[in-house]
Parts: sequence; structure tokens; C-alpha cells
Amino acid sequence: MREEDVPAEYPQAQEDPRIPSAHAFPGGAEVDRPSPGQGSRQALGLIWRVRDPESFRALARGRRRRAGVLEVRTAVLGAPGEPPRVAYAVAKSVGGAVDRNRVRRRLREAVRRQELEPGRGYLIRVVDPAAVGTGLPDLDTTLRGILGSFSHGEREK
Repeated sequence: MREEDVPAEYPQAQEDPRIPSAHAFPGGAEVDRPSPGQGSRQALGLIWRVRDPESFRALARGRRRRAGVLEVRTAVLGAPGEPPRVAYAVAKSVGGAVDRNRVRRRLREAVRRQELEPGRGYLIRVVDPAAVGTGLPDLDTTLRGILGSFSHGEREK
């Protein structure tokens, strides 16, 4: 094939698209989606995370209670008007990553159901591998008992 045999201009492709445009997005265009609800949202229970090393040191020195598969340490970490802070510790001895994450999710839900004291920090540890088989109602009851023992005990100044 020589150079003069090759056309200088190529014709436009006339092939139809594989998906017709009317059926390309069956969910409709983004404009068709409903707008989010108006007005204020319901208030959420706010719990902060424990992040800084000083807070963890304060929790290590804080008051400790143990019951069942849980151990809870608590200390004053902030002003009385601040939300409570919570940290979770699930050791590798409890099980694999899937089991540890499942236990941690149950603990978070159990903590959401509790009345935590503002300005305080809580370190919730799982101390027994049997926690993997412990359901949310049992964790909730155990946690409620431990937190109740803190409130009935002597107050920190």
C-alpha cells in the first residue's frame, strides 16, 4: 500500500452506541432525585473519641471496675459541659479481626444506650474471649452495672 492510496480524511464513525441514551441511567438523572428533608434534624447523642496520649494516661490512672467480659476505666477528661469521651480496646486474644470488630460494634451500641456523665472519659476493654459469643443484651446489662457502680461509688474531685 502506498501513500497515495490512503485517503487524507477518514469518514465519521456511524456505529450506534451499545446502550441507547434513554436507557443509560435507569435511575433517572441526578436532577430527578428528591431533595433531603427540610427543617432541623433530631438531636443525636454526642460522644467524643479519646485521641490524645494524655487522655489515655489519665484513663490508665483512673478508677477501674470489672464485671463479666468487660473492664471499664474512667477519669475526668474535660469540662462538665463537654460530651463524654469513649475509647474501646479489644485485644487480639479475643479472636480474629472479624470477631474483634463485631464485639466493638456491639459495645458501641451498648454505650449509645447508656447515660454517660459529661466531661468524663471511659476506656472500655474486653478482657475475655467469651465476648465473641456474648450478645448485645448481655453486654448492655454488664455495662449498665459497671457504670452504675461508678455513679454509686465515691465521686472524684
